[in-house]
Amino acid sequence: MHAKDILIGGYGRVQEEVHAVVEGLGPDELGYRPAPEANSVAWLVWHLTRVQDDHVADAFGLDQVWLADGWEKRFGLDLPRDDTGYGHSPADVAKVRVDSADLLTGYYDAVHEQTLGALREVAAKDLERVVDEHWDPPVTLGVRLVSVLSDDLQHVGQAAYLRGLAQSADA
Repeated sequence: MHAKDILIGGYGRVQEEVHAVVEGLGPDELGYRPAPEANSVAWLVWHLTRVQDDHVADAFGLDQVWLADGWEKRFGLDLPRDDTGYGHSPADVAKVRVDSADLLTGYYDAVHEQTLGALREVAAKDLERVVDEHWDPPVTLGVRLVSVLSDDLQHVGQAAYLRGLAQSADA
């Protein structure tokens, strides 16, 4: 098995979990925050998608789906166009509200397709290419892809926990 096949499988699991975590949730549940400083399901799924979009596009020299396909306009958030959620304050988190889970899954699916397209073209030697020299040691493509995958899985797990809290708060 090639490393890219493992990565494709891992990102496929993220997609499955993103769909599962938002399925059937309305705007109030998607926006539920158990405390003023907490994230919401919508923010976590938006953020993990934005980071994947930003980092994969940068690593492969692609346009971000967020901007190229008009998702930034569809979401209509009161945030900078290139915002990924990194360093958000509680007030910024509150700005990420959606009326429908379909918006979140639609954007994630579009990013997922771009990610898969890039991964399908990866050769083993490509994973050793340095994509970010701002770190010590410099970050290779392989490390970046695993880092994004890890971040995505952590955030979708957090979203699943929040989903349970939101649903128990409504009960």
